[in-house]
Order: sequence, then structure tokens, then C-alpha cells
Amino acid sequence: MSRSLFLVVALLGAALMTVPANAPAAQPAAEDTRLKKLFDTYLEEEFRRHPVFATQQGNHDFDDQLDDLSPNARTEYAKKDRLALKFLSEAIDFKKLSRNGQIDYEIWSHTLKYALWSAENDNRFEFDPRVYGEYISDSVFILLTQSTLPRERNVENAAKRIKHIPKIVEAAKAGLKNPPKNLTEVAIKRNLGAIGFYEKDIYEFAKETPGTEPLATPCKAAVKALKDYQTWLETELLPKSKGEWRLGKEKFAKKLELELDAGLTADEVVKIAEAEADRVEREMYYVAKQLWSKLFPGKALPPEDVAGRRTTIKSVLDELGKDHGKPETIVDDAKKTVAKIKDFIRDKKILTLPDPDTCRIIAMPEFQRGFSAAYLNPAPPLDPKANSLYAVAPPPKDWTPARQETFFREYNSAMLQILTIHEAYPGHYVQLAYSNRHPSLVRKVLWSGSFAEGWAVYTEQMMLDQGYGDGDLSLRLHQLKFYIRAVLNAILDNKMHCLSMTDAEAMELLVGRGFQTEAEAVGKIARAKQSSTQLSTYFVGRTAFYRLRQDVQRKRGDKFDLGKFHEEVLSQGTLPVKYLPELVK
Repeated sequence: MSRSLFLVVALLGAALMTVPANAPAAQPAAEDTRLKKLFDTYLEEEFRRHPVFATQQGNHDFDDQLDDLSPNARTEYAKKDRLALKFLSEAIDFKKLSRNGQIDYEIWSHTLKYALWSAENDNRFEFDPRVYGEYISDSVFILLTQSTLPRERNVENAAKRIKHIPKIVEAAKAGLKNPPKNLTEVAIKRNLGAIGFYEKDIYEFAKETPGTEPLATPCKAAVKALKDYQTWLETELLPKSKGEWRLGKEKFAKKLELELDAGLTADEVVKIAEAEADRVEREMYYVAKQLWSKLFPGKALPPEDVAGRRTTIKSVLDELGKDHGKPETIVDDAKKTVAKIKDFIRDKKILTLPDPDTCRIIAMPEFQRGFSAAYLNPAPPLDPKANSLYAVAPPPKDWTPARQETFFREYNSAMLQILTIHEAYPGHYVQLAYSNRHPSLVRKVLWSGSFAEGWAVYTEQMMLDQGYGDGDLSLRLHQLKFYIRAVLNAILDNKMHCLSMTDAEAMELLVGRGFQTEAEAVGKIARAKQSSTQLSTYFVGRTAFYRLRQDVQRKRGDKFDLGKFHEEVLSQGTLPVKYLPELVK
């Protein structure tokens, strides 16, 4: 056993010695306390080993450092996870835990198993050059935008962290084996954004005068290293980037099981999604038919067959999509949706909004683009008063005017409202703010993507069902379009990685069946190639929330209170959705 692994065992053992091992069985809280202390100790060691993870969680003890990403170090990390999993099973008596303690135990154990499987079967550090960019750029960006430490302290930590960037570059060169071409191409674009960030943009985020210390010297060194890295990416890595981006049926099925933790197989997810896509398309047609005569007065409604229904939906969406903004106004346009949505949530008692509101709407930095049109980066669980960032990305500058136009037809005025509901109110921002209040550190740190994405998708329909938009049929049609996108995401995810679906077949699915514009479809196909299983979390999570709501409402009858139900659900923390039926009865 290496010295570092011995230290892990010693620390975990010491943590348990502070709680009596012979605590009476009638006191389940005692075993819960043992579990909590064990996790606290484990987390402290994780923060020491992974400074960027520590910053992301709101621990600022290592803000001036970066991870050791060398191949040897990563091998040690996997050994440590294997040892922690074994120690957990031996140190904790599962039967003595309360049910909440058992859930936390299962979440932690599952996370360790998932990490070990990924290290052996889906190692991003060997096939995905984008992962190194997260340490190069995001690690510093988060210091300057999502920390409650004094600004001067954050700038000082950023300057020290930047000094470690050349080591990340060296680790990338040593670790990357044979990545897929598409991932290397994205990394090349993002690295150009990182160079721009350290040449200029960082001073704006840091509120420092351009070219001044303490940032100037480390930034210059970082830019030099990143320009060298850019040359290496373009001339050495790109030519040999011939790896397979498809995960394959067997690995995809196992990874999906680990990602969802919902008791569903890959085949079951696709079967349910196919049926739901048919249902949603029928509902879209009923809405589009009501809008037809207003948008096309005097023009006959197309025949009511498969082709005619899809023509009706597409024509109506194309016409409604003309009401949109411009690249330079997309952030302001998103900001304009907020007040109306928040007022509605308060008036209709959807739930209690976080107070104070710490959600900031920003333009997505260049080094983060190329994956999605928007994201919500929540306040860290250990620094919950920090800002949450709702980032929106304009279309790429190298797109033709025609393709940029299709992007804005997709993210038009109506769709931006749905996007804000999903990403911020009462979607991701509100849900994750509630999650940060949960007493369990396990649930705050090891949170479930299916819960987070499922809640956000659930809220889109729920808000309109409760009257948001005053029955605006355009808003309803765009909500359904946003939802069928989530349904088709699960189908695309599976077929791209398991059945060798071509780009042309994917375009037909997304444009022909999902009514997406060309720009959105192209971006989603690129995203499917850059990830696996994450696209399935939206539909699976939403289905779980919708079924739970229906079941609870039926059983509570006249006593059902929607706002209380929402707060009861969110009070459980961001845990796998399979636990919700037993926790929200």
C-alpha cells in the first residue's frame, strides 16, 4: 500500500474513532453520525487532492492550487476510490442507519462505483481533450465569479492558480491517447477562447486594470503555454485523433444505468420515449391547428395525416419564430423574461423563491461554448451565498448569417421564456438553491443529474398549466417543442451511441420529428457526439417527477397543495429520483 493510500485509511479510521462503535442499535442516529464523520473526512481528502473540485463545492482552502492530472496521479486516485468503497462497506453497519442515512450511504457507494467504472471504461483524461480545458479556464473563472471571499483575495488566488496551467498542458500531452476528431476540434476552439480570456477578458471579470499585477505575469506565462498547446493540438493531436466517439451498446447500457440510477434499462428508456414522442406530437398538432387561421388567414389547413400534421406544426412554428432578438441582445432578452416569471411564481404560490436572489444572467464565455446554448452554474453547496450563473451563448461567430438566423428562430421570444423557466425560475437555480439548504453533505455534493434536469423540464409544463402566459398558444406550442426535444434527446442519445445512427438520420429525427431548426439540430448532434447518457437524464427525470405529482395529488385529493408539494420535493436534496416516492408520500 502506498503512503498516500495508507493515509486515507488512517484518516477514515480516525474519523470513526470519535463515535462509539458499540452505540446501541436502538439509536440509529449514532450510525448516521458515524457515516457523516466518515464522509466529512473523505471529502476533506478529496478537496486536498482535487483543488478545483474543492472550489466548485465552495471550499476555498485550495483556491491557489490546481490538480495533479498526470497519469500516475490519476492511477492513485482510482486506487483511493477503490479503497474508500471497501472501507465504507466494512466500517458502516447499514442496518443500523436511519432510512435517510441508508439513502446517503447508497448514494456515496454508487458514486464511488460509477467513478471506478468510468476510470476503467470511459476515461475522459485519455480520450477527451476538453476535460483539460475545464482546469485551464473554468477553474479560474469560478474564482472570479462565484466566490464570496473578498475580491482581492480571489484575484490573488487566481494569480497563483494560473501559475499551474503549464502543468495542466503537460498532463494533457502525456495523458491524451487517441481522442475522437470532433472532441479535439472543440478543444481547439475552446483553447482559443482560453487564450483570449488570459490576454484580455480576465481583467474585466477580476475588476482589475488590464496588464497590472498580480495577474499580468502569470497570465503572460499561461498565454505562452496555451499558444504552444494550441500548436500541439492542431499539428500533433488533431492528425492522430481517430478515436471512436460512439460508446457502444454494452458500455452505453452500463453507463446509463449508473448515470440514471433509476432502475431502468437502456432499452426501456427508448421504448418509453418513443411512445411519449408520438403523444407529444399529437398534442403539438392540436395547438398548432388552433393557431393556423390566425397566422395564415384564408389558407386551407393541410390534410390530417402524418405529413399534413407535421406540415401544420412546422409552418406555425416557422411563422412564430420570426419574433426574435439578435446576437448582441440575447443576454438582455433573457433578462427581460425574469420579472414576469418571478411575479407569477409568487402570485400563484408555485413555491417560495430564494431570498436574496443571487442568480446572475451572463454571456457564456468563449471557452465554455460548443456544447449547449445555456447553462445554470449554481452557488457552491459550501458557499451558498455566492452567485449562481445563468449563462446564455449567442451563435458562433463563424456561422453564416443564414444559420445564425435559424438559431434565433429556435430561441425566439417565446422560447426564451421557456428557457428561463428551465434554467432559473423555478428550474435549476431555485431547485439547487433549495438543495444547498439540505443538511446532508452527501446529497449536496453528490447530486443527481436526473433529479436536476427532471425538475427543470417538469416546471416548463407545470408553469403553463397553472396559467403562466394567460393561455398564449404560441407559448404552449414552444413549451411542447422544448419538451419533445427532451424526449428525443433520450432516443438520440441511445441510437447515436448504440446503433450507429448517421448525422443524416439524426437530422431527420430532430428536424422532421422534433421540429428543430437546422442550427439547433446541428448543435444537438454535436453534443450527442461529445457526451453519452447525459441527454437521457432530462426525459427520465421529468417522467419521474410527473408521475410522482400525479400519484401524490390523487392520494391527497382536496388537501393537495401544489406549492407545498414542490417545496416538499425540493427539501429532499438533489438525490436519485427513485427515492422520491418513499420520501414524498
